[in-house]
Amino acid sequence: MPDQPRQLALDLPVAPRFGSEDFLVSPSNEAAYARIESWPDWPDRVLVLTGPPGSGKSHLAAIFAERAGALTVPVSAVTAEAVPDLSRAEALVIEDADREAGRDEAALFHLLNLARERSSSVVVTGSGAVEAWGIATPDLRSRLRLAPGVRLAPPDEALLKVVLVKLFIDRQLVVDTSVVDALALRLDRSLARARDVVAVLDREGLSRRRRITRPLALATLAALEGQGDGEGESESDEADEE
Repeated sequence: MPDQPRQLALDLPVAPRFGSEDFLVSPSNEAAYARIESWPDWPDRVLVLTGPPGSGKSHLAAIFAERAGALTVPVSAVTAEAVPDLSRAEALVIEDADREAGRDEAALFHLLNLARERSSSVVVTGSGAVEAWGIATPDLRSRLRLAPGVRLAPPDEALLKVVLVKLFIDRQLVVDTSVVDALALRLDRSLARARDVVAVLDREGLSRRRRITRPLALATLAALEGQGDGEGESESDEADEE
């Protein structure tokens, strides 16, 4: 049977939802979630929130921002000129403080001092331990090291399965549990990676005019990882999934 013509798939973005009700708590993130939820009863005005990419730092930071009415800025926006305005905020989120490119350490240290003086709450996010951020200013390095910190671990397989189900539902896609199990077993432990893969599968299913089966999911994942050309599922495999 000749292949059916591929259908044009419109790339309509599905914005990630960063509300508290959308955050899925598991052993990998429950300590960090509890700390955010305990605001404003914190032992210090500054909280350092760390974890690998895709672990949920930005989601937790967004939950804090909503609860505290915080202003969220990347660390590159913390400049000497911006500090006076930023310091007027009652709460702040400073994202990706581990990124050395564009980081003004003197301005960041000054801002943290002003926040402490004015009893503002500040969440600072970054990957890895503060010691690995390459901070050259001893006072800033000491300030961040002494601030209370909480770390998110990579999502475990159980959390990844729940996230995959939620992502498919958000896109109104109905898939068999075997698809979720197969992806959770092979995906990098990253929530961002799961979101990207589901988005690609959504486009693939639409363009092929097929439902998303386990062979299609595995072939697509292999193609994304450079292990194949994405066309590896056979007709017999697809038939087995029917």
